[in-house]
Amino acid sequence: MSAPMTDDASDTYEAVFTALAHPVRRRILLTLNFEGGEMTAGAIAAMFQHAWPTTTRHLGVLVSAGLLHPEKQGRTRIYRLDRRRLRLARDWLDWFQKDPNGNPGGGPKWQRRRSSR
Repeated sequence: MSAPMTDDASDTYEAVFTALAHPVRRRILLTLNFEGGEMTAGAIAAMFQHAWPTTTRHLGVLVSAGLLHPEKQGRTRIYRLDRRRLRLARDWLDWFQKDPNGNPGGGPKWQRRRSSR
């Protein structure tokens, strides 16, 4: 059995999944991924019909979660995707692909007992 999750790890997962919970933020991440992992703030804002403060709020949530890293180049702000941080979500979701009981046959115990009769 694994050790209990620390408060720091719990806060990290909370921040990542909270950031992923909104469809606009998921769209930003997907677009960044397919654009090579980085885009300017202006290019990201141009994807949406809403006001600039709304876009910056979404970007701020993604930055706070560690999913994006901003870099200022002159008057331009570039956002870069942090794929390592996204792996946290993927790795957590991978637990649902494993048999929690460690049974090599997989599936729930009740299902295996029933099928062996």
